Amino acid sequence: MYKIKESIIVEGVYDKIKISRFIDGVIITTHGFSVFKNSNLLNSIKKMAAETGVVILTDSDSAGFKIRNFIKQALPPEQVRHAYVPDVHGKEKRKKIAGKEGLIGVEGIDDDIIIDALRKSGCTLDGDKESPRIGRSITKSDMFRLGLSGGEGSRELRDKLACEIGLPAKISANMLLDVINRLLNYDELCEIVQNIK
Repeated sequence: MYKIKESIIVEGVYDKIKISRFIDGVIITTHGFSVFKNSNLLNSIKKMAAETGVVILTDSDSAGFKIRNFIKQALPPEQVRHAYVPDVHGKEKRKKIAGKEGLIGVEGIDDDIIIDALRKSGCTLDGDKESPRIGRSITKSDMFRLGLSGGEGSRELRDKLACEIGLPAKISANMLLDVINRLLNYDELCEIVQNIK
């Protein structure tokens, strides 16, 4: 059982049940799109963000990204961390058919992948301390120079990079920049991009 300082925000009750098996911490469900209309739920999320910080862990489909972005916009950036599960095609065991996009949600992802996603987000698991990155940070200009933004084929290259480092393909350029600055330095990024080109 891993203890986590931040409160985890997930989409549904099955996600909460799944994560509760190996995470000791506060887990809040948005009940899907209910968070858009439920001001009490949003106020609870704001309160937890101010007290402990929150980590948003939604599915890697379009609905998950809509929920993530709604919550992200309602909170100060310093109170929010983002954990991403990779695109895994298939269906959850309890379902008869796959979702619209054919991706497995948080409830169907392996425990180790979820723990890795939480660590990559910068969460504190069992008193982990984030090790300082060696080397310089990556900037938006670097993303442009490497072909990851603002040019022909940049979306496809970002998708390949996201897949290479275990992130969903739909991640925006800004969110990708945030995550890679937690995981890589400039030289490491250059090497990965060169290999996938």
